[in-house]
Amino acid sequence: MTNQMKFGIGGVIIGLILLAVLPWYVSVLIIAAAIALPTAGYFMLDPSQRRRMREQRRRRQLGR
Repeated sequence: MTNQMKFGIGGVIIGLILLAVLPWYVSVLIIAAAIALPTAGYFMLDPSQRRRMREQRRRRQLGR
């Protein structure tokens, strides 16, 4: 099982726990923030920094 799959399963479990404990709108806001913050951080990077991240990700996938 890949790390991404483990994080995905963990996120779903935490989301379900939040939905059971908190009101639905608070849970949805927390989940939306967890998605939006890394996305906003990525878009704040310069184009050269984004290119460097894509290259590192590609190297990791290739196993170099």
